[in-house]
Amino acid sequence: MIETFTYEALPIRVRFGRGTLAEAGAEVARLGSSRALVLTTPQQADEGEKLAAQLGPLSAGCFAGATMHTPVEVTDTALEVLRATGADCVVALGGGSTTGLGKALALRTGVKQLVIPTTYAGSEMTPILGETQDGRKTTIRSLDVLPEAVIYDVDLTLSLPPALSATSGVNAIAHAVEALYAKDRNPVISLMAEDGIRTLSSALPILAHEPANMEARTKALYGAWLCGCCLGAVGMALHHKLCHTLGGTFNLPHAETHTIILPHAVAYNAAAAPEAMA
Repeated sequence: MIETFTYEALPIRVRFGRGTLAEAGAEVARLGSSRALVLTTPQQADEGEKLAAQLGPLSAGCFAGATMHTPVEVTDTALEVLRATGADCVVALGGGSTTGLGKALALRTGVKQLVIPTTYAGSEMTPILGETQDGRKTTIRSLDVLPEAVIYDVDLTLSLPPALSATSGVNAIAHAVEALYAKDRNPVISLMAEDGIRTLSSALPILAHEPANMEARTKALYGAWLCGCCLGAVGMALHHKLCHTLGGTFNLPHAETHTIILPHAVAYNAAAAPEAMA
């Protein structure tokens, strides 16, 4: 039986496909921006510089200092670069660490965001920002940190190692799992959650043995998008609260923490949410 529910779509533009990275400049221009600062982690600095060069006159340079759990001190450094370059837009290329930095800058300045994910983290689809300071992680939920646009380019996930593909994929699945028993769940998000879990569950075992399988890569990124939508639309529950607390306190890698905690959180909640477990 369909119960009373509320559904509110988030105002975010998504482009999905192969080779869509080439549209980054067009998306920056569509935002009404003229100077885009590319954000990456140190490990993806080369990719960031290439993207900055691709943007041509729209580029304000590259800041390659993003790191796990969005430390406030890193954000402060990036903020100085943002202001010094006169950037009116950030382009976050990478996973959750880079996306988090873009959100933190948007919260402080109102700068527009284009996110180009290279993992299955899903945070690009959420109005959620987690930041750490002095070993403590705090989370806020606000449309002020929601990216305006996201480009999903399947080609960018081909270099994701099988082990990281697996943990990042389970991280995405966790978003959908918790959406199925969230207090503010609704039929639309439940359908997306079920499809996201199903799609990722079929793709990840293939990627473990065939990391270059393009059909599996496409399905995995599509599933990650669906799961990210779920986390963006409903509230976080026990699993995410535990992962944020453990990750922020002990500086644990986000995807691996999700992978370890998820089966325990699901088992704990199973009796209270039998329909979600069906």
